[in-house]
Amino acid sequence: MAAAQSDLPPASDNISTLIAKFAAKGLDLRDLTALSGAHTVGSARCVNFRQHVYNEANVDPAFAMFRRRICPASGGDSNLASLDPTSPNRFDVSYYRDLMVRRALLHSDQELFNGGPADDLVRLYSNNGGAFNRDFSAAMVKLGNLSPLTGSTGEIRLNCGRAN
Repeated sequence: MAAAQSDLPPASDNISTLIAKFAAKGLDLRDLTALSGAHTVGSARCVNFRQHVYNEANVDPAFAMFRRRICPASGGDSNLASLDPTSPNRFDVSYYRDLMVRRALLHSDQELFNGGPADDLVRLYSNNGGAFNRDFSAAMVKLGNLSPLTGSTGEIRLNCGRAN
């Protein structure tokens, strides 16, 4: 848990910080952008997206208003919202299409399409599911090869939710 909290970027990171954190692990901008596509499924707690939907300009106003119904200005920190409002239960490219219309739930996600270095990759993935799938798969392999467990170091769990 401590490693996850120290190594996973928080929702408040900007694109420069995200690039630096991924580079420190040997991952490049393409890896960052592809791996972020995992946010096409799952949800986030209100505490992680409140700032984005209440105080930032790079978010669609109607989307922000919709998310504010789930996440009040104070309280409700554990209330959940889908990371991908278009198809929250499908692993697809709608996440990237949502970024292009400023409907990212997290600040760090919207940073991928905000006039910066990842914009072209977001455009590519939004229109080319094959490119996304190929790059996501390659990035997952690279991610899986980071500090792999060997010998008796660590534990590969049979059930991710509990120790063997």
